[in-house]
Amino acid sequence: MTNEVIDAKRWMLARDELLQAEKALTAKHDDIAALRRKMPWQAVEKSYTFELQGKQIGLLELFEGRKQLIVYHHMFKSGDKNPCSGCGIVVDSMSHLSHLHARNTSLVLVATASQSEIAAFQKRMQWNHVWATTRDSFNADFGVTDGFGLNVFIDEGDAIYRTYFTNGRGVEALGSPWSYLDLTPLGRQETWEDSPVGTPQSAPYQWWRLHDSYES
Repeated sequence: MTNEVIDAKRWMLARDELLQAEKALTAKHDDIAALRRKMPWQAVEKSYTFELQGKQIGLLELFEGRKQLIVYHHMFKSGDKNPCSGCGIVVDSMSHLSHLHARNTSLVLVATASQSEIAAFQKRMQWNHVWATTRDSFNADFGVTDGFGLNVFIDEGDAIYRTYFTNGRGVEALGSPWSYLDLTPLGRQETWEDSPVGTPQSAPYQWWRLHDSYES
């Protein structure tokens, strides 16, 4: 396969035309992220139990003291010899979590596999994510039955709320910290964003750090 070959001047004109389409897509992404931040919330009305490193914990503990929680529901089931490769690519692509933590956001995985199976798989894949076992109705109650999905929650002190859900191709573009923050009700927390009144915000770029340079 060979596309049309043109000179440098015509190539730049073609590139500029494509750039305008790309900028329009970026602006559309920003508009959609603003719609997510303005979505109504669903109250979490049941208690859920997770197993994590030998302890039984609740949903609140998965927040790790942060305000927002992103949960990726992995398809890894007990007895799986070859866990879902698509879920594996999603986890391989996850950004360094310090950048999310700097924006008061935790990201955890849940699956129905046992903690020992998860630990062995994490070692094989050289992952170190927080990964809890869920065996009650948590997955089904939040849109995940036989497949995978991603939910976002926020802790308002007196209650936890579900703010967003996606599955299927909705996870394909995820990877950078910005892509995950754009799913949350607080967003990137930068002043240029169209966010609900009261959303904490600071100047863009200024919160960025090397991942080993954030304050504890």
